Amino acid sequence: MKLSIIIPAFNEENTILQILEKIENVNDIEKEIIIVDDCSTDKTKELLDSLSNKNYKIIFHKKNLGKGAAIQTAKKFISGDIVLIQDADLEYDPQDYTKLIKPIINGDAQVVYGSRVLGKKRYFVKNFSSIYRIFFNHVLTIFSNVLNKQELTDAHTCYKVFSTKLFNSIELRENGFSFCPEITTKISKKNISIIEIPIAYHGRSYKEGKKIKVSDGFEAIITILKYKF
Repeated sequence: MKLSIIIPAFNEENTILQILEKIENVNDIEKEIIIVDDCSTDKTKELLDSLSNKNYKIIFHKKNLGKGAAIQTAKKFISGDIVLIQDADLEYDPQDYTKLIKPIINGDAQVVYGSRVLGKKRYFVKNFSSIYRIFFNHVLTIFSNVLNKQELTDAHTCYKVFSTKLFNSIELRENGFSFCPEITTKISKKNISIIEIPIAYHGRSYKEGKKIKVSDGFEAIITILKYKF
């Protein structure tokens, strides 16, 4: 099966080439790499322009629209059997791809989430950038679970993997980070179970380029309510 990897990118000049190299180093998986530059203002666009010799699908937004909008743009270019969302930083390790796609290949699941906390003591996950992020992630996951009748440990992880058939059947509307609660809620409404797999995680600080804010947490709550009811 071919894996379509969607990479939304905004101002990731320090990591974009490194994450692409890490993805290339994942062996034994047929890969399609779709990168959407969300109108970066640093050197990300120049670096992506230099990759014309690579067999990547690279799309440039003329206006900064958000992570969700970048995923919606990439959706039009998918030709693989499985879809995986990959951030353009180095927080998540592509070496986890094999175990993330295995349940879908085996026919055991249509959706797999990579959990940063599964099997770990949640408040002692050293690689999160702060105890506050762990706490708020936990609270948002509980809120999502209660409304969506799920039992996830990490609803807002980046590593979300789908069968392409299912992914294409879901109409996405949220342009920002609310892509995560939107798609989790819409999967719930389809009565489809989500399998979680433990993954490696190395969180970065805001000084290092972290973009998600406290306000995105409140928007996540609103998004779940909007699509649930």
